[in-house]
Amino acid sequence: MTIHPRINRRQAALALAGMAVVPARARYSDQPIKLLVGFPPGGGGDLYGRLIARGLQKSLEQTVIVENRAGAGGNIAADLAAKAPPDGLTLILAMSGNFAVTPALRPKAVTYKVPEDFAPIGLILEAPHGLFVAAASRMRTVQDVLREAKAGKLTFASTGAGGAAHIGMEMVKQRAGVEILHIPYRGSGPAITDLIAGQVDLFFATAPPIMGQVRQGALRLLALTGDKRNPAVPDVPTFKEVGIDVVVTQWYGLAAPKGTPAAIVETLSEHLSKVLASPEVREAIRKDAAIERDLPGAAFERYIVDDMARYRSGVPPELIRQVMQ
Repeated sequence: MTIHPRINRRQAALALAGMAVVPARARYSDQPIKLLVGFPPGGGGDLYGRLIARGLQKSLEQTVIVENRAGAGGNIAADLAAKAPPDGLTLILAMSGNFAVTPALRPKAVTYKVPEDFAPIGLILEAPHGLFVAAASRMRTVQDVLREAKAGKLTFASTGAGGAAHIGMEMVKQRAGVEILHIPYRGSGPAITDLIAGQVDLFFATAPPIMGQVRQGALRLLALTGDKRNPAVPDVPTFKEVGIDVVVTQWYGLAAPKGTPAAIVETLSEHLSKVLASPEVREAIRKDAAIERDLPGAAFERYIVDDMARYRSGVPPELIRQVMQ
């Protein structure tokens, strides 16, 4: 029997004896890992951040703490992550907004560079955007929204100016030929509070983390982005179905600061893959219309670069100028 040079003699002897080889301890530090999330507690990014933090903590056998650093559509958290020590103890929940949209369309608005200032660990999931109204709203369909917008003034909330959801709704407006005033918020939680209170008419946001309020009857979902209806909510039409061809989606991933040792990045990537393969995490992601995407390391970096290119080529210059105002 040939023994692979990377397998030590003791492991080989145990294997030959029919005994299980005990893997090395998963953790790479006794200190807690901090996961930066660019939105306040209760919002979309926060829910996914905590889901992944719990999974990594269990898999790594190492404490993982979520730290909410809200503001600027997630850009504040990304800036902090880019400047953090590259020791594997500070991670960032990367998102479409702070890792693709803003760096691609408004590079002067951020103090970090993507992907240059980061070590991508892995993609987590992709999710559609949705258009929400309060349960008490008089608008029950996208057609109602368009009629109201053409007849008078409507407002829509997003989780930050220039973020993925803001850009998505601006694309909806442009392709529908309507004007709706944008009201930026620091996260989904305060935006939903004002939506229910009638302070804002619409909310355009990543759909899955808000589906709980839809099921509870606090909100209604009028339409989703995507090429076809989502199997988790088959009664909800796509924007494409109602004549507004907008299919942009939101993604979430995990990254570390540039310079983080390759061995640590690889360890985190491997454990993230294990977390995404667990039935409980898959169920938590899929039940609200998202889908897990296990795309590690270099493949995730290419995904980010390609997404930035899609925004640069797919968003009209006049829309970019409008968003930058």
